[in-house]
Amino acid sequence: MSRIVAVSPHLDDAVFSAGGTLARLAAAGHEVLVVTVFTGSVAAPTGFALACQTDKGLAPDVDYMALRRGEDAAALARLGVRGEHLGLLEAPHRGYDSPAALFAGRRADDDVAGAVGEAVAPWIAGADLVLAPQSVGDHVDHQVVTSVVAALADPDRTAWWRDTPYAVRHPDAPGAPEVAGTEVAVALDDVLDVKAEAAAAYATQVGFQFGGPEHVAPVLADLARREGHGTPVEVHRAGGGARALIGTLGT
Repeated sequence: MSRIVAVSPHLDDAVFSAGGTLARLAAAGHEVLVVTVFTGSVAAPTGFALACQTDKGLAPDVDYMALRRGEDAAALARLGVRGEHLGLLEAPHRGYDSPAALFAGRRADDDVAGAVGEAVAPWIAGADLVLAPQSVGDHVDHQVVTSVVAALADPDRTAWWRDTPYAVRHPDAPGAPEVAGTEVAVALDDVLDVKAEAAAAYATQVGFQFGGPEHVAPVLADLARREGHGTPVEVHRAGGGARALIGTLGT
């Protein structure tokens, strides 16, 4: 069976965006690993970084990222896949000081891409399939991961997911210019519930991202049916080898 690596910017992106695809690949017997890049804890965060946890009802002394790493472990277990946390720092800990700043492009003094490349390269080397974000929504952390994967991975063996929930809010938004390939759809009829259950494991995030835990399943289902014109799917941009592998799922 094939070795498949999904490169997720944050602790939730791969599941929200491609959880159904990951579940189907694992169920087909493939070795599936989700490598999440920006997962590091910071002692005594301040400013916008601190607000990112207190606005979710978490006290300042809570290790927010440790809590999220635990959520991620539970979510990936529900999908039947493994996870690895690379420990780099999210944008609010790298000088991005407001929600608007996260979507205003990469700062000139943000040199995290080199560290991301060094951390990601060993995991994707030799992978039969690499999955990564298209950067729909333009979050700076997603942009960094997209550009690094585009530079390192074999484009023939790479598939790019539509970043969710940004794809819900901006259905016509394009991905980053580095994203190549043609569209391939993965049918989700038998894994929509599994994806929703995995996504709901990110308890600190679903209120902000979906409006509450009760909305996770319907929002994901509505997006999947819209993308498949009535048939629930996840849509990826993929190279030829990636399309062939994904095609074995019976899309």
